[in-house]
Amino acid sequence: MMKIFVAGHRGMVGSAIVRRLNALGQTHIITRTRQELDLLDQQAVMDFMQSEKPDQVYLAAAKVGEIHANNTYPAEFIYENLMVQNNVIHAAHQSGVQKLLFLGSSCIYPREVPQPMKEEMLLTGPLEPTNEPYAIAKIAGIKLCESYNRQYGTDFRSVMPTNLYGPGDNYHPENSHVIPALLRRFHEAVRQQAPEVVIWGSGTPMREFLHVDDMAAATVHVMNLDAATYQSHTQPMLSHINVGTGVDCTIRELAETIAKVTGFTGRLTFDTTKPDGTPRKLLDVSKLKSLGWVPSIPLEQGLSEVYRAESFKF
Repeated sequence: MMKIFVAGHRGMVGSAIVRRLNALGQTHIITRTRQELDLLDQQAVMDFMQSEKPDQVYLAAAKVGEIHANNTYPAEFIYENLMVQNNVIHAAHQSGVQKLLFLGSSCIYPREVPQPMKEEMLLTGPLEPTNEPYAIAKIAGIKLCESYNRQYGTDFRSVMPTNLYGPGDNYHPENSHVIPALLRRFHEAVRQQAPEVVIWGSGTPMREFLHVDDMAAATVHVMNLDAATYQSHTQPMLSHINVGTGVDCTIRELAETIAKVTGFTGRLTFDTTKPDGTPRKLLDVSKLKSLGWVPSIPLEQGLSEVYRAESFKF
């Protein structure tokens, strides 16, 4: 039986990948908690890889956070992500890992870029300043995989997901992303019978959202493509693949859907004194579609399922 190491299995992304592999009948999945294996420790990672010798590695471990965290701790965001990537990818090569899949983020693309964002837009302009350290680390991860492939003939691949939501998300009142933040805010408004919910910005920016279980299915799909198929749709120095729905909605539409899901019937008020951020962020997913994968969880259905399953955390 194939041995698969999922790095970061306790996070929202890593746990979804484990669920997907289990659903496909994969029984030999190797995991380690942060206490059991510090991915910042190069020797510990090398010893683990040499001992376990996994056939495949999913690199879902990362230091992640929203705008405030990225702005407050830029050194940690670039250092820790670079170190984890370097240690895992290098040790995978040294240990003869057959396939590795590196998970990045759509923030790798320049701030001012044509929409939807094609893979070819990488490194064509300045990044969004608020998350530049994190984006630089993720770009370095892509290039690390490509460099090992070119020099050593490894089969290390990269996928770049859009904004994710789903089981295991962070619902902290101050430092969560837009979907968990709104789910919590609307839930509390219903519980307190509040007459309105105030939402930052004008409600006009457009965003793309993908259920994490769809992301996991796409990730496993890309990992399991035969090498010839993967290489025919990518280039040695442009090998990453966007993962998203290819469909976006306004923040207002998102808020209206969440109001419906949570049963909130009051007013939606948009605070236009607060920043909107980038007007639009949408991935071009035509490459992934041509490789035979499309998402299966519509946004309202996904939000309803998440709310029913996760509202106890609010």
